[in-house]
Amino acid sequence: MDWQIAYFREDVQDTIVGFPAGIQARYIHLTDRMLVFGPDLGIPHTRSMGNGLFELRMKSKEGIARAFFCTLSGRRIMMLYAFIKKSAKTPANELKIARARLKEAKANEDA
Repeated sequence: MDWQIAYFREDVQDTIVGFPAGIQARYIHLTDRMLVFGPDLGIPHTRSMGNGLFELRMKSKEGIARAFFCTLSGRRIMMLYAFIKKSAKTPANELKIARARLKEAKANEDA
């Protein structure tokens, strides 16, 4: 059984659709691989952020973007939050949003 990808909210998908073409192409390539092989593509493509939160790492000539995701039962990958990265370190506010959405996604899964 292959994996499935869902989006926490429609605005997450809208953000990704709004990425520059090169970053979008990278996202599509990586998520296609995730659908077949699962969410752990390894560095430099994916990285654990701890406590069940992961990041999908996209880079192209237009810049760098990240999409935070988690896994849910039934081989589901939930894209929680995405953004264009503007500094070397992931901003604390971006991580805070992703962690809050992770908590909500996991709580809704158990409900």
